[in-house]
Parts: sequence; structure tokens; C-alpha cells
Amino acid sequence: MNQAHGGRIGWRDLPDTVRRGVQDILGGQVAEAVSQPGGFSPGTADRIRTADGRRAFVKAVSPAQNEHSPVLHRREGRITAALPPVPMVPRLLGVFDDGYWVALVLEDIAGCHPATPWAAGQIAVVARTLRALAAELTPCPVPDLPAAAESFANDFAGWRRICDDPPGTLDPWAAAHLELLCELADGGLAALAGDTVVHSDIRADNLLIQPDGTVAVVDWPWACRGPAWLDTLLLAANVRLHGGHDTDALLDAHTAADSAQLTAVIAGLAGYFTDAARLPPQPGLPTVLALQRDYARALLPWLRTRLAA
Repeated sequence: MNQAHGGRIGWRDLPDTVRRGVQDILGGQVAEAVSQPGGFSPGTADRIRTADGRRAFVKAVSPAQNEHSPVLHRREGRITAALPPVPMVPRLLGVFDDGYWVALVLEDIAGCHPATPWAAGQIAVVARTLRALAAELTPCPVPDLPAAAESFANDFAGWRRICDDPPGTLDPWAAAHLELLCELADGGLAALAGDTVVHSDIRADNLLIQPDGTVAVVDWPWACRGPAWLDTLLLAANVRLHGGHDTDALLDAHTAADSAQLTAVIAGLAGYFTDAARLPPQPGLPTVLALQRDYARALLPWLRTRLAA
């Protein structure tokens, strides 16, 4: 199984101006910076300790690593600043942005990512956390946040792009049911209506299990307005990716969503990953393509089983 990781730069690779900007936000000289593995960003991800003991988590990137990543950092900074103070989300301490480099300075959360393959106890605590977070973030408190149907529209058109140019390696069952899959994905897009702030990128590497057993949800650039159950569905998709658990039972236990709507959204996700997996790797993000292929291989059999049932 492909684990989330990328070719990161580190704290010492940042220009002096960026490091000074971060230190100005923290109000002290950085004495220690420990690079963190995981995730796919090519930028820094460092736990920082200042000389006077203050701690923070710093992520910084420029277009030299990936042309789209600074845009995502700026978006994450705006969203995180606008979220109400909830215990599941790290606080934003400040942003350094010189027009080229963007650095987010966030509250440092002690903890580790959930183990994969997932452990049943961690699945349950994350699912409960996502439900509680959805309750805190309904109605949507962030102005001008895009609707999930808008954010996912291009992704859920994956099956239609495959119809126009089917790859020779397409799963035979999918090839025989492309019209149905297109219709399901369209229905999945319609099912994404809602007024909850959803993270929309729930994976093990975007979650931290803290020493007291509580969960923090990190990395918010893809947040949008959608149904309260969407993040739990994405959790189930990540559990399915790593194997070993009944993901339909997970959805039954932790969402009140209509089963047909869930199936339609799974169809949209499966189309996105199947379509994206045949594209060239993105510059600076060499490992994303393999993850997309893994998701496509995991979600399509799940979808087929749900439709048969």
C-alpha cells in the first residue's frame, strides 16, 4: 500500500527572510526544527521550538516546489483563520507571505497519525470526532466558502471523461457500465448539498491522535460547504483503501445519510480516482499518482458490491 509521503524540503532550506518572518510571528528565535514525514506537499512541515520554549507547527512552500501549492497554503490560511475555535482544529498563529513564499504558523498538536491498516478503536474515535466537528460547524460559519457540489464538479465528471476516451486498462465491469456510472456520479454531485463546513480530504495523514485519545483534524485547504456526513464517508473510503474493516457497517453506524446517496458519492469518487490515475504525475508531487491508483482499485469493487446489494 502506498503511504502518504512526498519529497519535502526542510526548515534549513527556507530563505532567511522566511525563517525571520516565522520567528517574528512566534516572538522568539527558533532553537529546534524537526521535519515531519507524511502528506504529499513538497514544502516544509516542521515542529518548531523557540529558545523560550514556545512550540508551533510550520508549513512553508513556494512555486519552485509546485506552482499550485502556495495557492493552497493561502487558501488554508484564510479558512483556518475564519473557523471558530473548536478543539479538533489547530489554531492559526500567523501567516508569512511575501508574494512568493507562503508560511503558515499553526498551533503544534502533540500526537501521531492513526495506524494503517486502521485499528477498530481509532476508526470509532475518529468517526465520533467527525460527527462532533460537523455539529460545531453547522451552519457554515465561514463566509464565501464554496459549495461541495462546486468543489467536486470537475472531479465527479471523471466517468464522462473516461467515456470520451476510455483507457485500454479500464476495469471490464466499469467499461460495461459506463452509462450507469456517469448517472450515479451526477446523482452523487446533487447529494452534496448541505450547510456544514466539511474538510473534504479526510485521510489518516490528515488526522492526529493526541496522547489523551482525542483527535485533531489538520490541513484545511479543500474545505467547502456540504452534507454533515461527507467527511465520515471519506473516512470510510480511507479505511477501505487500507483494508480489513466493514466500511458499510461504519457508514451505517456513524451517518444518517440515505444509502443511495452514499453509493452515488462513492461512484463519483471512484470515477475521479480512475480518471486521475491515468494522468502524468504532477510536478513536485511524485507520489500522488500511486495513491490515486490505490484509491481507484479500492473504491470500484466497493461500489460494485453496494450496487449488487
